[in-house]
Amino acid sequence: MIGLFFGESNFPKEILKNVKRNKIKYKIIDLTKKKIFKKDKNSFSVSIGQFGKILKILKENKCKKVLFAGKVEKPKISKLKLDLKGIYYIPRIIKGAKLGDAAILKEVIKILKIEKIKVVSSLFFNPELSLKKGIYSKIKPNKEDKKNITKAIRTLNKLGKYNFSQGTVVRNRKVIAVEGRGGTEKMLRKCKSKKFKNNGVLVKFPKKKQDLRIDLPTVGLKTLKQCKAAGLKGIVVKSSQNVFLDKNKSISFINKNKMFISVR
Repeated sequence: MIGLFFGESNFPKEILKNVKRNKIKYKIIDLTKKKIFKKDKNSFSVSIGQFGKILKILKENKCKKVLFAGKVEKPKISKLKLDLKGIYYIPRIIKGAKLGDAAILKEVIKILKIEKIKVVSSLFFNPELSLKKGIYSKIKPNKEDKKNITKAIRTLNKLGKYNFSQGTVVRNRKVIAVEGRGGTEKMLRKCKSKKFKNNGVLVKFPKKKQDLRIDLPTVGLKTLKQCKAAGLKGIVVKSSQNVFLDKNKSISFINKNKMFISVR
């Protein structure tokens, strides 16, 4: 039996497909705002502060392993539903919330470790969703593109270990935007330009000292469409440290629009 901590995005849905296909027994801890998985009989809608309830579900169903997937947004502490365990652990959650979404999940993982529950990689059931090193498009990055990529990677490397940024956009060797709390979509909207077309790159790498079992940079067809709307030429992710959704549709879109996907 596996415990599935699911947040927002399509990634959890892909995991669930494979879990069901392989007839693996599971329980879902639904952490989404809209309770996306409420129709699944194996799903439990809980607050991130209800640790007593969460641990009871996992232990009663003998879930010795759990997996995290999807975005879990920073909760409003004043509106959190708390049980006794939640009250005991809430100082850790408050501390994590100040450092960003991923820090919250790290604290949850530490709590689960205390309770002797192991966390496995979010790609445990779907390794095919992570791209390995190479170029996945007909067009390859030219010299100017490579300079933009180098600038973007250096920019991300200079960010502090608790920074919530996984992405940056560079055009003409200038940093146009760095991902903020609003995420990649909000950042790309800021980068729209009528002046440029197929110029500039989006680089999405894991944060410094990130727990690679959770919160991997996720891109897909939606991201690529946003890149095109922003006038960018390509996207770069890190080998085996990414989640790439809608692979076939994404590659088709990239080739049709003379863009590139590079994995380093």
